Amino acid sequence: MGLGHFRHRTYTHLTTPVEPLTRLTQALGGPTLWVKRDDRTGLAGGGNKTRKLEYLVSEALEGGATALITCGAVQSNHCRLTAAAANREGLACHLVIREKIPGQYREEASGNNLLFRLLGATLHVVPPNTDLDAAMAKLAYEMAASGTLAHVVPMGGSNATGSLGYVRCAKEITQWSIDAGVSLSAVVCASSSGGTHAGLVAGLHPEGVDVVGISVDWDSEPQTEVVVALVEAVTQKLLAPSIADEAVVVHDDYVGPGYAQGTPQMAEAVRMFAQLEGILLDPVYTGKTAAGFIDLVRRGTWSKDDHVLFVHTGGSPALFEYAEQVLP
Repeated sequence: MGLGHFRHRTYTHLTTPVEPLTRLTQALGGPTLWVKRDDRTGLAGGGNKTRKLEYLVSEALEGGATALITCGAVQSNHCRLTAAAANREGLACHLVIREKIPGQYREEASGNNLLFRLLGATLHVVPPNTDLDAAMAKLAYEMAASGTLAHVVPMGGSNATGSLGYVRCAKEITQWSIDAGVSLSAVVCASSSGGTHAGLVAGLHPEGVDVVGISVDWDSEPQTEVVVALVEAVTQKLLAPSIADEAVVVHDDYVGPGYAQGTPQMAEAVRMFAQLEGILLDPVYTGKTAAGFIDLVRRGTWSKDDHVLFVHTGGSPALFEYAEQVLP
């Protein structure tokens, strides 16, 4: 079953461009490097969640929903884009925001939090260790009791439906490769809630392209399990052949102290992309992914004759809240 069987909304400016990373390639002296600009997908600041939301919001509308509920951290890109998609469709939006440490949430914070407020989302701040799925289910039940049908969007938009957005992205990458006459050796992406990574594996592995995931929060073993399960779910949804677990590759050397906690490698990567290519990364996702991308090049993972693509999943609004992590 092809992607054409699944309805979706249109929020993304397709197709997002692929650009050469000429100066970064020269600086690293490795393979030819490219970037897929999924930071330019549209909606409020762009990012990878836009692709997922095209399918997820379509599902919500087909079910008659009048509101969306989702969850994330205090600087969640996914929450920002869900609020924007809700506004595009005239839906209410409720965001369950979980603190990492007690008192972390600040109403006056900049970055994505400023945009939550500007977009008019209703925030429900919950303490660390809150079961987010349970909190969203409870909120949906309470809203239903008052006559509002809310559709719950999973964290990161990462389920089989949301992952279809990155199967579609994989098809764009494949077509670009054909049109440009470039044979890709690998595609490097962030791996967190797993939908982006899983969709790319489902779409690119059958084309013979390796997908390398850089974990931004978990050790490789649990992160691999998450992505493997999502790959299986999306291939089943597409009625496509199953993909071997070994196709899911996750590196966890770049997480540092934990999610959204800075590392010197991340800060260096953010500055290199900015100062060599004029491209803004974020410290939570793309910065750590770029740290892995750069380190793997330096370690000789690929030859100089190879072509490697970095998927820029967006998130630059968070820079304005994490300045101390990226500036020397």
